[in-house]
Amino acid sequence: MQNLSSFKNTAIKEKTSSPDILVVSRTFFPKEGGIEEYVYNRCLQNPERTILLTATFAGYQDFDLNQEFPVHRWYLPKIPRLFGLGAIIKQIWNMFWSFFLAIKLYFRYRYNYIEWGHGYDFPAILLLSYILPIKFFIYVHGNDILCPLRNPILKKLFEFTLQRSTGIICNSSFTRDYLSEKFNFNSPTYVINPVVRAEKFGNNAKNQQYLENARLNIRKKYNIPENAIVILSVGRLVKRKGFGKVIDNINQLLDLGLDIHYIICGRGKMQSELEQKASQLQLTQRVHFAGFVTDADLTDYYAACDIFAMLTFFDAQSASIEGFGIVYAEAGYFGKPVIASRIGGVEDAVHHEENGLLVNPDSPEEISQALIRLCEDKQLREKLGSKGMELAVRS
Repeated sequence: MQNLSSFKNTAIKEKTSSPDILVVSRTFFPKEGGIEEYVYNRCLQNPERTILLTATFAGYQDFDLNQEFPVHRWYLPKIPRLFGLGAIIKQIWNMFWSFFLAIKLYFRYRYNYIEWGHGYDFPAILLLSYILPIKFFIYVHGNDILCPLRNPILKKLFEFTLQRSTGIICNSSFTRDYLSEKFNFNSPTYVINPVVRAEKFGNNAKNQQYLENARLNIRKKYNIPENAIVILSVGRLVKRKGFGKVIDNINQLLDLGLDIHYIICGRGKMQSELEQKASQLQLTQRVHFAGFVTDADLTDYYAACDIFAMLTFFDAQSASIEGFGIVYAEAGYFGKPVIASRIGGVEDAVHHEENGLLVNPDSPEEISQALIRLCEDKQLREKLGSKGMELAVRS
């Protein structure tokens, strides 16, 4: 299977002396996230050929100055929610400016291709494909497929956009299959899994002495004994990430005589609910909320844990699903075994009994048994973690 670092699109072969690929993404670094990381990795493949167009974000000026490729941005103001209208206003704003500036940049660079970094705001690329003499590729990740399905008109427009594209890049086999199941098109489709960018964590990620010190420091910060078993989760605190499923099992693990602690890195609207759950289960000394953690500091948290767990599930109410899950690959990069759900694109990242254990997220028994098994079996943890590191480095 191809991956992002090795992908060379067969439709783009000619050498150029100036940038000729416009990459458009409404969200990009220094905002941290899966799509942002994916698009950034794409830009780093051919920095001499890439022009990036994206929205502003706090701290973007310093970030942009250090890139090997030109970065152009449209201003994105803070838009209030306005009883749900805020999201619509924001989308219209992003579509307008990405459309307008893409035309403006064409007359500056005369680029030949547009790579649309996600399925969001797709009407803009559809219009651009008629106005500009370019070919375009569209990237899809998971949730951006769900959005057009909510409206039959948007669904038809999205199908038409896919059909007009030169190629479609999916972040997982699941995303590719789901896209083919829900939409009619015959454009070529490629699967390119996200990869771990070593530079994200710096040289310390492979410095064993640093990692050991980081492990001890994080445990000291949260008053966790050196020999305790630490479970880690990293992600936005939203319902579908399944943090509560781990919390629900901690007392059972404690009853087995296991010294368990659970660290959650991330922020979001679910934090108060998760804190309340931990309090009700009398686990406030066992469940630790780290809040937002920068990429540089994540190295320390991966070093501190023994198991990485993220039991995602399909949240029908918010129409959200895991398209891949780069955090599983990152855990493997640090040699940590993974417990994950057998759902969405997770199976591209976690191979059952190789680098982790996959469970049915709707089966409390499967979740419980997987947690018990990994917590009790250090040899299995080391075996799965070693394979995870091999897979992460190989990709």
